[in-house]
Amino acid sequence: MNDWTSGYVAELDYTHDFFGELAPSHLAFCATLKGQKHGLHGEDLTYCELGCGQGFSANLLAAANPHIQFHAMDFNPSHITGARELATEAGLKNMHFHERSFEDFQSEPSLPDAFDVIALHGVYSWVSRENQKYILEFLSKRLKPGGLVYISYNTQPGWAAALPLRRIMTDRAAQGSGPLHQRISEAIAWAQELNLTGAEYFAANPVVAKRLGKMDGMSQNYLAHEFFNKDWTPFHFADIAEDLSQAKLSFLASSDPMAHVDDVCLSQSQHEMLERESDPVRRQSLRDILLNAQFRTDIFVRGKLRHTERGAIGAWFNVPLALARRYNGGSIILASRSGEEPLRRDQYEPLLAALKDGPQTVRQLLDSGAFGNNTWAEITRMLTLLIGAHHVIPCLQVEGFVERAEQCRRFNMAVCKRAEDSETLRFLASPVTGSGIAFDRFEQLFLLARSEGLSTPTEWAELAWQILAPQGQRLHVDGRILETPEENLAVLRVRANAFAAQRLPLCESLGITLEPPSPEPHAQSQRQSQSAA
Repeated sequence: MNDWTSGYVAELDYTHDFFGELAPSHLAFCATLKGQKHGLHGEDLTYCELGCGQGFSANLLAAANPHIQFHAMDFNPSHITGARELATEAGLKNMHFHERSFEDFQSEPSLPDAFDVIALHGVYSWVSRENQKYILEFLSKRLKPGGLVYISYNTQPGWAAALPLRRIMTDRAAQGSGPLHQRISEAIAWAQELNLTGAEYFAANPVVAKRLGKMDGMSQNYLAHEFFNKDWTPFHFADIAEDLSQAKLSFLASSDPMAHVDDVCLSQSQHEMLERESDPVRRQSLRDILLNAQFRTDIFVRGKLRHTERGAIGAWFNVPLALARRYNGGSIILASRSGEEPLRRDQYEPLLAALKDGPQTVRQLLDSGAFGNNTWAEITRMLTLLIGAHHVIPCLQVEGFVERAEQCRRFNMAVCKRAEDSETLRFLASPVTGSGIAFDRFEQLFLLARSEGLSTPTEWAELAWQILAPQGQRLHVDGRILETPEENLAVLRVRANAFAAQRLPLCESLGITLEPPSPEPHAQSQRQSQSAA
């Protein structure tokens, strides 16, 4: 293992994923949900991601938030090289990447004095205790008072049973020779063979055998970074809280809105037991036991500053919301610990119908009667559930939309052009939400065709096939590879028509376009409404 890696996997690059929990608009909503003043609607904001991997999340967020200066670091030079290349293609002037270790990033001269947000996705679980101390030092010195830290990490007790499995596989991989991806495949196969012998460990821990079985379908790049680093620590929440307290940070909230609605996540007896615990740290630790949590996405704050009761309601009034997916009527059912829970249709249907016309603030929705006769508690609960279930998404304020739209267009064009060669990048930036929406390769090619003046789904499908066919790409349907051009084109036409009917209206609502932007009608109506108010 090369010294510069410090035991961290560097032979296989990390995946190009996007994590919506990192979006400033989402962090702002979670702070509002807890009655916390956050300042994320202000000017001259700064954001830092530690251990950014391929930097795709950072690039997308910089595209969708040109009013924020983004900095992101990673120790892997190939990650930073690729991230900078995409930033250059997209013309992102507010994105700054740094090839640094945690130890020397503190002394980087081009950094601002302090940040409004510092984010770490999964990183803390995968680095040594020495590097964790460097991270804590950075948080202590570089986070503004009132600033937010997003930190996600593997947790106990959910990973407890799988700790021996990881040891089995990493030891086996260390014994082998050859490229890492081959050693990972061999280690998984060996563990599966061990399971088939009837080993008591797997018999006593069926959830581990199930987890092992799923590994065959997982990305080797993901597996390498998730399981095969030298350092890999599932934390108890109390240990994370203790570490971050050294940087004067205190727990604010989970970034998962569902975690704020305990009666959905917990049974009645569990909820009653949790309510008896008043200490915030012990409460979260108990909650992890009740849920057997294996991953947490937490927000910590450096100095809590609560709204007054009236101010908290006012902050809710100013939250803009948009549809995150197409709604054509029908029931919305949430998965809960006690089974499936249908939401009350009379509560959410008027709201979702109102949002079909474009994003609106909570105040505008109230004024239009979209919430009916529901109480304020019922309204905030419903919005939290709809956001947690990805039916509704928090948005940015209207101001600055045109600039955001142009920067998102350039970024999305760069991503869609890459879809001509690969399916690696699977998210596009929205100037409405300040976050990302998933689009597969075919959908990106359809948008690209539309930007080139092709107006019908049939033409979009034909252009996609012109790109895919010379590469030897073929579609799969029901486990069968389609061999003839006619079969492939037929399926692409079906996909293109479905995209035109179902996804394209969402693109237009969220400002996701490859054409030069103009002020959206919904933005103008919001300005008029706000002016009238």
